[in-house]
Amino acid sequence: MNTPTARRARRATLLALAATAVATLGATAARAEFPDRPIRLIVPFAASGSTDLAARLIGEYAARELGQAIVVENRAGAGGSLGMEQVAKSRPDGYTLGMATMSTHGSNAAAYGSRLKYDPVRDFAPVSNVATVPSVLAVNARFPAQTMADLLAMARKEPGKITFASPGMGSLGHANVEYFSSLAKIQLLHVPYKGSGMALNDAIARQVDAITDNLPSALTHIQAGRLRALAVLSDKRSPALPDVPTYGELGFPQMGNGGWFGVVAPAGTPPKVVLRLNQAIHAAMKHPDFIKKMADAGATLIPNTPQQFQAQIEQAVARYAAVAKVAKISAE
Repeated sequence: MNTPTARRARRATLLALAATAVATLGATAARAEFPDRPIRLIVPFAASGSTDLAARLIGEYAARELGQAIVVENRAGAGGSLGMEQVAKSRPDGYTLGMATMSTHGSNAAAYGSRLKYDPVRDFAPVSNVATVPSVLAVNARFPAQTMADLLAMARKEPGKITFASPGMGSLGHANVEYFSSLAKIQLLHVPYKGSGMALNDAIARQVDAITDNLPSALTHIQAGRLRALAVLSDKRSPALPDVPTYGELGFPQMGNGGWFGVVAPAGTPPKVVLRLNQAIHAAMKHPDFIKKMADAGATLIPNTPQQFQAQIEQAVARYAAVAKVAKISAE
């Protein structure tokens, strides 16, 4: 029969079936396990630095754990702030991550103040720290200073003449050298770059006299004799540079220890997604090749929980707020 009543009944049945199909598809999508597509990992510095090395190892080995590609993207600028701003503003679904450092989540907040377009504590969901690295102050091999005492004597004789490169204005390297200069009562001329790679190139070419950066970035150039290390920022001497004293040994224990870098997601990322990423990164860090390459670069692996990483970020922000006041650091 094709009566109006029958037609209405058929229409109602079709609508019910369509609604059931939509609900089923929605439930299936909701049950889809993370991740079901590639993940983007933003490194807020130029390629070739220690943070980039760690990101690419995570991209290789954590991707195997997750069953999806992790695509590393370098977004350099403003001491790492530009890349981290992009992470903070991304959809909180776990598909955009960032490599956080003590620059992006410590010294930048102090240096940039109101110009920083993200809050290092509130705008991110920490996933896991990855490694801690000593920082090193090194000079070009042809620079006259053989020791830190020589450098200090030269700086006091000619204030503002000796140049030092850092990975960027407000970066950890910038903050550390300005703080050291204030403690040592010397004046150096800061030359900021967009990442450690370019800074290292100019230090090697002696376009600048000295450089401060994470040890993994500079180590091969020091070992090859292109740079001369004068001090390491660490609680003890680096096995890679056993003859180079720490800042503490040189009479500057206030300088503290080296930096760290780890993985963060945008704030609001579901806890289950954060946990899945944490587990994958920790599994990747157990791979012998991951361990060896990071050790060869002078880094020490420090996997931890999201809560522990959150505490480290808060401590870094507080420390560099105090450092900025003493050293009068500002990028504003």
